[in-house]
Amino acid sequence: MEIKAVDEDTQIRNEQKRPLLRETTSIPSRDKKTPIQKAISQTFQGTAHLANLLPTGTVLAFQLLSPIFTNEGNCDSVSRYLASTLVGFCGLSCFLMSFTDSFRDSQGNVCYGFATSRGLWVIDGSVELPAVAAAKYRLRFIDFLHAFMSILVFCAVALFDENVVNCFYPSPSNAAKEILTSLPVGIGVVCSMLFVLFPTRRHGIGFPISAD
Repeated sequence: MEIKAVDEDTQIRNEQKRPLLRETTSIPSRDKKTPIQKAISQTFQGTAHLANLLPTGTVLAFQLLSPIFTNEGNCDSVSRYLASTLVGFCGLSCFLMSFTDSFRDSQGNVCYGFATSRGLWVIDGSVELPAVAAAKYRLRFIDFLHAFMSILVFCAVALFDENVVNCFYPSPSNAAKEILTSLPVGIGVVCSMLFVLFPTRRHGIGFPISAD
């Protein structure tokens, strides 16, 4: 009986020392991607890159509500109206947010406002900037340029959304497919270059806050 117990203990210890998998199977990585995989990868990369140029809240709201308002791409007349309203509202939000800016008051609190020809109009009215400090936030031509480019960038993001495309173009022709594929990419490239060539110093609503 003792010999049998010793043998069982030895067998249990040996089993505990054994690896769970005797042979590890190496999964080869796919160096070559199919055209569909490349298109999907470029779509996600393009959407993520373009989203950085837009207000964060607007992009998140669009991505959250798009499948709901478009009925996941299966639109009827009501869903198409809701999708149009969503796209229009988010585009308007991107346009208006381009004219917002922020600053920190004496207590370190972040205050937001709209840029005007005289300076910055604080939204909550809690702080009134001096004339010299407000002059830095005056409305400029580049603000309109950024607002216009923001609308174009959002249109590109909307065209990257499969639900929106299926809602408005359920059965596109071959020419329409080529346009819907290449147009957002072209808009993204051109607008990205313009954003780099003509950067803005504003830190408005939905954008990173300035450290100053």
